[in-house]
Amino acid sequence: MLEVFFTVDVEVWCGGWTRLDAEFPSAFERYVHGPGRQGGLPTQLQVLNDHGLKSVCFVEPLFAGRFGLEPLTEIVGIVQDAGHEVQLHLHTEWVDEARQPLLPGAPAGKRQYLRQFSQDEQTQLIALGAQWLRQAGAAAPNAFRAGSFGFNAQTLPALAANGITIDSSYNASMLGPTSGVAEGELLMQARQFGPVLELPMSVYADGRGLRHAQLTACSWGELEGLLWQALEGRHGQFVLLSHNFELLAPGMKRVDRVVMGRLLRLCAFLDRHRDTFHVRGLRGSLPATVPHALAPLRSPLQRTGWRMAEQAWRRAVS
Repeated sequence: MLEVFFTVDVEVWCGGWTRLDAEFPSAFERYVHGPGRQGGLPTQLQVLNDHGLKSVCFVEPLFAGRFGLEPLTEIVGIVQDAGHEVQLHLHTEWVDEARQPLLPGAPAGKRQYLRQFSQDEQTQLIALGAQWLRQAGAAAPNAFRAGSFGFNAQTLPALAANGITIDSSYNASMLGPTSGVAEGELLMQARQFGPVLELPMSVYADGRGLRHAQLTACSWGELEGLLWQALEGRHGQFVLLSHNFELLAPGMKRVDRVVMGRLLRLCAFLDRHRDTFHVRGLRGSLPATVPHALAPLRSPLQRTGWRMAEQAWRRAVS
């Protein structure tokens, strides 16, 4: 049986940093609920529930430093009321936008990635994010993902200091190989580093390089083939990325029919094959580690070509 983790990074983006207070209310409604309350986080969670599947929602709380706990509490409520799991996500671009300094005495200016902060600063920010999630009604997080996968080796002891035992920030197609974690190799599967288990994103070679498994970035044919390949290759886990706004077309004004179709087909597939693919959360037993090194999954060029054509059509009709 292959463990499948359907992970959703839940965050709000205001289109820039110059008009935050004016833009946030509409951005929150659009990114969290979707236009006309269609295609947002509740829609995505309902599709999963319709198929008896569970997601892990990595919720970003640092925006509460600017806008308070009420909108964060709303997000936590949406996730937990739907029966899904809240874990911690940090986009450190919000640190210098807080009403009160989050790191008193720290240099001013925007630092986009968590890896740009010292280990002590990372420890403080993780503690604050976990505290705000708890104040918003969530259980204490035991798993974490850095925004834009921008972590480093110092993140793991910072997490351990906060009692967080699972990190899912490693992405071999992006910053993972330069993070200092598993230096000198591409980490493909769960591995223990002291008290913290690293659970990397699933990535695959598509003939053009490495690509991570993401709902908007992969065709259904690629996802289905990769799931079977991971099972047959005894990969242990398959970690898929989504976002709260993943079902919206690029213009953010309507539901993207192509991506919605992918989600429906994926959920129906996982529901139909639940004796083979175990969709689970990150609380309880730890993901299984694999005792041997694994090569990246591979997807044939014809599926890459089909995905590129499909994505071009999506952009043209958005």
